[in-house]
Amino acid sequence: MNRVILLIMDSVGIGALPDAHDFGDVGANTLGNIIKSTGGIALPNLQALGLGNIEGIEGVDSVALPQGAYGRSAEISSGKDTTTGHWEIAGLHIKEPFRTFPDGFPREVMEKFEKAIGRGTLGNYAASGTAIIEELGAEHMATGKPIVYTSADSVFQIAAHESVISIDELYQMCVIAREIMRGDYALARIIARPFIGEPGSFSRTHRRKDYSLDPTGKTMLDYAVEAGHEVVAVGKIEDIFNGKGITHAVHTENNMDGINQTLQMMEAFPTGLIFTNLVDFDMKFGHRRDAIGYRKALEEADARLPEILSRMLPQDLLIITADHGNDPTFKGSDHTREYVPILVAGDLVRKGTDLGTRRTFADISSTVSEVLKTKDTGVGSSFAAELFDKV
Repeated sequence: MNRVILLIMDSVGIGALPDAHDFGDVGANTLGNIIKSTGGIALPNLQALGLGNIEGIEGVDSVALPQGAYGRSAEISSGKDTTTGHWEIAGLHIKEPFRTFPDGFPREVMEKFEKAIGRGTLGNYAASGTAIIEELGAEHMATGKPIVYTSADSVFQIAAHESVISIDELYQMCVIAREIMRGDYALARIIARPFIGEPGSFSRTHRRKDYSLDPTGKTMLDYAVEAGHEVVAVGKIEDIFNGKGITHAVHTENNMDGINQTLQMMEAFPTGLIFTNLVDFDMKFGHRRDAIGYRKALEEADARLPEILSRMLPQDLLIITADHGNDPTFKGSDHTREYVPILVAGDLVRKGTDLGTRRTFADISSTVSEVLKTKDTGVGSSFAAELFDKV
């Protein structure tokens, strides 16, 4: 096989993991609870691949002969955040969770940050991004002070109105914060959150940018590049891996742009790995607890799936999965500790293959490595032999 298209439906979990009680997430089920709370869902293309045949799926009927292989995966890493999920998919086991600051950042951190940027700040507490700009946006515009906030995830987020603090200056503030938030204060991501509009009608823009730590070890991306493959990152993938193991990258505005860019990359790069994140599910609907919007976004993405399938080459492999859950019907506004779906399609894939429950997201990495004939990180177990007569 010559190419793998790896598509991450950001936060589309399918049921609480056995250790969900350790994370306060017993009862979470992103897909299942969206379906229950909104009265159903129409995902005919994902259903045809075998979505409804996956163990534990609720609200999507199984089909007699799925057109792809199907299964689900548990997560072995300690966490339920974007970075941990993606790094495990890429073959790492994160044993120590990233640090979080649910009560805000220590005074010494904020003093160092404010001194470095030459101005004070607003906020410094855990909040929904859309809520905090409504709460503090007017004061920010009047004072020029950026809004700093966090969440249950390992993030230091900086929100600023584009007419008050330029994009370049906001990005530079994030670079400064990235240098501060290391060592004892190391966290997974610094995130620029630019917004526009007037008080009462603010909206965040697509010029968000993430500043991550380097992965803790070599990933399937690094080994693919070392083997001479192109590794194309679509969406926030480049940010999550801090550019490591990536040969080409394109950022996206929303899910539909993510699919458009994936199709373009499929035309431009006939071999290697195309790694796409569709962020809207998580950012626009999971965190905002919008189950109806989430359902519609899923249906819109499902309707675009035939475009990807129709442009696949005979020796392509498509893997669709997720990085964590974010149940919009659950308490709070943060990620949830859940199983993720695995759907696999391609001309050479044995139709109707049940991949069962995988021990780790890293089984995906091991499979990609075997398919592309690259070195494996050694964390997961490949399911390639279950997909094909020969690899």
